[in-house]
Amino acid sequence: MSKKALIVWGGWDGHQPEQVAEIFKGILEEENFNVEVSNSLDSYADTEKLKAFDLIIPHWTMGQIKNRSALNISEAIVSGVGLAGLHGGMCDSFRNNVDWQFITGGNWVAHPGNDGIEYMVNIKHSSSPLLEGISDFKVVSEQYYLHVDPAVEVLATTRFPVFEGPHSTNKAVDMPVVWTKRWGAGRVFYCSLGHQANIVAMPEVTEIMRRGFLWAAEGKSLYSELGAKLSEGNVRSYTGMGDSPD
Repeated sequence: MSKKALIVWGGWDGHQPEQVAEIFKGILEEENFNVEVSNSLDSYADTEKLKAFDLIIPHWTMGQIKNRSALNISEAIVSGVGLAGLHGGMCDSFRNNVDWQFITGGNWVAHPGNDGIEYMVNIKHSSSPLLEGISDFKVVSEQYYLHVDPAVEVLATTRFPVFEGPHSTNKAVDMPVVWTKRWGAGRVFYCSLGHQANIVAMPEVTEIMRRGFLWAAEGKSLYSELGAKLSEGNVRSYTGMGDSPD
């Protein structure tokens, strides 16, 4: 049976969300996914429908999400649904919602020098084989500086500073570019590359996203018992999230 994926695109047009969503759709259809594409945040309003997917792919930048919708997504991921995305379409989606930042594992804070910065993406040799066989590569784009959850497993990094700025007086730092994390029984995958569709279409980035989509979508079947147990528990009453009114 084909896996099911939901792509939700929108927000700031500068990230070419519709074009990127089409690239994602093509990747998934090549992997025999049944893909639903939406340009409405109302797609996050029905928890049970979200739980029916194997994978949720957000590509929405600088939007406003209802707290209830963020909790619906959380509940679906806890049950085993995967979450995967890139650039500002996932880690600059909803600046006002800390729940979203907790789920995704990080949030964008700067891209020194803006677009057109040439930098290296360095693949880490970690316990995860997810990026095995992909070599370090160069990108000319935005270099994302993020605030990152220490719980993530970092699979690729880039070194700051490349462009001089106030941050340059700190020592050099290796900033995560690709990471994975867990949320309940669900798998979360993120890549900071992809400012516009031409970057997403780079062979290295396309392959990274293909692998990330497949990895995240496996969680539902691999951890079905854990997901069912967690879903029957206190997901909705979890008091560590949703401390702001809807």
